[in-house]
Amino acid sequence: MLHLSRLTSLALTIALVIGAPLAFAAQPAPAVAPAGTAATSKAPLPLEELRTFAEVMDRIKAAYVEPVDDKTLLENAIKGMLSNLDPHSAYLGPEDFTELQESTSGEFGGLGIEVGAEDGFIKVVSPIDDTPASKAGIQAGDFIVKINGQPTRGQTMTEAVDKMRGKIGQKITLTLVRDGGTPFDVTLARAVIQVKSVKAQLLETGYAYIRITQFQVKTGEEVSKALAKLRKDNGKKLNGIILDLRNNPGGVLQAAVEVVDHFITKGLIVYTKGRIANSELRFSATGKDESEAVPMVVLINGGSASASEIVAGALQDQKRAVVMGTTSFGKGSVQTVLPLNNDRALKITTALYFTPNGRSIQAQGIVPDIEVRKAKITNEADGDYFKEADLQGHLGNGNGGADKPTGSGAKAKAMPQDDDYQLAQALSLLKGLSITSGR
Repeated sequence: MLHLSRLTSLALTIALVIGAPLAFAAQPAPAVAPAGTAATSKAPLPLEELRTFAEVMDRIKAAYVEPVDDKTLLENAIKGMLSNLDPHSAYLGPEDFTELQESTSGEFGGLGIEVGAEDGFIKVVSPIDDTPASKAGIQAGDFIVKINGQPTRGQTMTEAVDKMRGKIGQKITLTLVRDGGTPFDVTLARAVIQVKSVKAQLLETGYAYIRITQFQVKTGEEVSKALAKLRKDNGKKLNGIILDLRNNPGGVLQAAVEVVDHFITKGLIVYTKGRIANSELRFSATGKDESEAVPMVVLINGGSASASEIVAGALQDQKRAVVMGTTSFGKGSVQTVLPLNNDRALKITTALYFTPNGRSIQAQGIVPDIEVRKAKITNEADGDYFKEADLQGHLGNGNGGADKPTGSGAKAKAMPQDDDYQLAQALSLLKGLSITSGR
């Protein structure tokens, strides 16, 4: 399976990978051998280097300060062999491989709690609907002080989350404190948790906002549903769409292709080039544009990588959207994940991907059409100016409209664009595009 790695921290390096197929499956050995390279496969073994390897291994076993078993040495050798190829090739142990599968599928065994840290404790940010946590009555603001009797104070977020995830059906007991009251226990059984990668809402009447946090197997389907709901909520055809890919580190390649397909009617989306036959891929639109060709802005930044760059690059090359923000990460290589027969896997770089116009963004990134850097918004109070409608004996509106004296305007509901400068600029541009296009 072809994968494009996501940008990650060292602690979560393997959790986030971007790929082409929709599921993980073992691949036969011939699939990774370049076509027509029989001579290469029959090349003599580098005996001198193998002797050196064996000698080094023997010296370590004999002289290292602590005993080291053969399995550990060989696994470390494999890890070193892959990690020195490039930053994205890696040897995945059982836990890392499982985490990779969970990340790209968007499903895992857990409780359905979004958590954060506060004063050294784990705090419930929000229970996810229709999960064991929400059904058990866990509420936002609850503090998780113990997990299976072990105090959480001092634990990292990752450690606490790892303890709450696990085998489906297995029971776990959380000790909670609510509103400073007495601690109480809640016992839950882990279930399959589906994490949605798409969030959508109307910023204003006619103007839709779609945020993709990661490209998972079902992201294309989620975007399709979001577009349908936005049209329904708006009650008529949309005036414009903002697609937010900021800080989106990647995900499944096929999902990125599906997302682009929802916004264009024809043309190339992305293609890949590599040494092996099955690394030469081309993806084109199927003609199922669900966006009704309304004006569109795509937001990117330095945290937008891999699949995010595929989407932004395709929509930019196809002149479908204005790309706004700052230059993206520049991850333009393709990885193949090869499952092994011992619950382990190899993740190997096998190709580069290219935008429709033939651009490789490897180590360069997608340059936005309009650069808008992150900034803080400080709203100045609009003084209560004395208006015509405040004057005694003023004339009424000739068209019969209601008077609007000072202070008559309703207080606006807080919206995402209120304190997000880049998003506010994208919305302003979208309004301009909508006006000039006659929508």
